[in-house]
Amino acid sequence: MAQPVIQTQNLTVYYGKHRGIKDVDLAVHEGEVFGFLGPNGAGKTTTQRVLLDVIRPTSGQATIFGLDCQQDGAEIRKRVGYLPGELSLYPQMRGRAFLNMMAGLYGYKVDRNYLQQLMERLYLDPGRKIKEYSRGNRQKVGIVLAFMGRPDLLILDEPTGGLDPLVQRTVLELVREARDDGRTVFFSSHILSEVQAVCDRVGIIREGQLVKTERVETLVRQQFKRLRLTLRQAPANGVFDIEGVTELARAGESDDGSTVMLEIRQNLDRVLEAAVPCGIVDIETLPVTLEEIFFAYYGRGPSNGSEKQENSHA
Repeated sequence: MAQPVIQTQNLTVYYGKHRGIKDVDLAVHEGEVFGFLGPNGAGKTTTQRVLLDVIRPTSGQATIFGLDCQQDGAEIRKRVGYLPGELSLYPQMRGRAFLNMMAGLYGYKVDRNYLQQLMERLYLDPGRKIKEYSRGNRQKVGIVLAFMGRPDLLILDEPTGGLDPLVQRTVLELVREARDDGRTVFFSSHILSEVQAVCDRVGIIREGQLVKTERVETLVRQQFKRLRLTLRQAPANGVFDIEGVTELARAGESDDGSTVMLEIRQNLDRVLEAAVPCGIVDIETLPVTLEEIFFAYYGRGPSNGSEKQENSHA
């Protein structure tokens, strides 16, 4: 297998005594959209900043294109389009002048037709001063800046923040087009529906540690199942009190039968055995979303403390 575009090994960052990330092992492959999932403060931004040599790791290693992110940062950044979560622009410059200036600084030749297409698709007026832009229009400038050089790698931190639904959809289209062109996208977000829509694989980071990396469809399929059982007879209370099984709801309890909704993490065979005496009329498997998987890992939410510390540095 070819060397990953992004690879980290035991990557760790501490802010003083407070943890940013710890022992993060990532491998992002060429031509894929990799979703990096976690709530604010989980370690997403810290990881990206190490990759771009904005901050230095406490320990561990990170490489992009096989180059060391700390020793070869300048060379790496020539091939990377980056959209930070907190975008700082020059308020007195007009949008087009800013994009032209940045193209010159980055040292790549911009396809003017492609640049115009990006601005039109995102409904960005480049003739206005940046200080006159709304938050959403400033975000559009950042998106155009990240995409306009057709970089080999895109690192996008919450790319649809502040955008209306129509433009959000366009951004996701641009991500898919980059992948279809053989380029790689590192897509950091807490908007789970977006990640499920565009990402090939996803990494879930919790309290600075990578807790799961998996293909999106595999993660959704394997984590747990949700079944709707239609039964001839209403089951007695407690029939489905089985380890790894949660009864979510019942409906239509009468002599005509009932419907029971179950979430099943294990012991599916025991569930069916318990249902058989009630007469199984129908079994329906209901789809589980990435959002539900995410909260299965996080429960009611991540702990406090060190996560707030990352926000103060992120």
